[in-house]
Amino acid sequence: MIPLYITQYDGKILPQNKVSSATNVHEARVALGTRLRELRQQVKMTGRQLAESLSWQPSKVSKIENGKQTPSDDDIRAWTRATGSEDQTDNLLASLHTLEARHAEWQRLFRTGFRPRQNELAELDQKTRFFRVFEATVIPGLLQTAEYARARYAEGIRLLKLPNDINTAVEGRMKRQDMFYRPEKRFHFVITEAALYFRMCQPAVMLGQLDRLVSLAALPNVKLGIIAFDTYYTASPWHGFWIYDDHKVIVETFSAGLNLAQPQEIELYGSIFEELAAIASYGREARSLITKAVDHVSAQLPES
Repeated sequence: MIPLYITQYDGKILPQNKVSSATNVHEARVALGTRLRELRQQVKMTGRQLAESLSWQPSKVSKIENGKQTPSDDDIRAWTRATGSEDQTDNLLASLHTLEARHAEWQRLFRTGFRPRQNELAELDQKTRFFRVFEATVIPGLLQTAEYARARYAEGIRLLKLPNDINTAVEGRMKRQDMFYRPEKRFHFVITEAALYFRMCQPAVMLGQLDRLVSLAALPNVKLGIIAFDTYYTASPWHGFWIYDDHKVIVETFSAGLNLAQPQEIELYGSIFEELAAIASYGREARSLITKAVDHVSAQLPES
């Protein structure tokens, strides 16, 4: 189960996003307007005074503050200058930039198949130099074999009733793995030992996947940590997430993907990742956990 998100603006807790994409966008727009109103009130300016100082119609200030109009980048910068709160500009812009992209519903995003999502991720891959990834139940996409990826895509097609473009999707995912051989890219993966055992594909497929983990973990720019079953968690492994440099966090649920870009959110997920990474096993110990999983899965193979 994915917990509902509680978003923070400058340390203030805002309502949880929990219904639809439209509701999420509206709540985020209202929250942004509320924060802008607070900045105006802190310097004891009326809405009319602010509008006059910016050569705006008074109605524009009212619409922005009440979540009826989305401000532009220039509007945010002008607002913070006029209210003497330019130190808040970056956080407010981050909130604005994620307003419409915060909640991407899979049914809408994948209505023509998986290719658009693969293209979007490939573009993000090109811009990212350091990937931090935590997964609690599955092998991370970039570490998957073609056969394991095929099983994951088949699940998505069945559950979401999507167009079947598995071959194209698998090809795209395998192409993304070319990044591992670019020395300027760095990867830190943390998974639970449970992810080595969940039966979400045939045993033979899982054996190939476990072997793939060992080989990729040996690459100089890849760090793979595995949290053993008997490890005491200091941060709960609620769900998987991907951190792209210090610019974006992506969280995937059954119905949607969440794109988080506010500095507070990225800092929070970075801290959680560090806690999870600190309790993981690496190197020889990680390989030992994989070997144990190989023995377990091998016992499930039919006798020849």
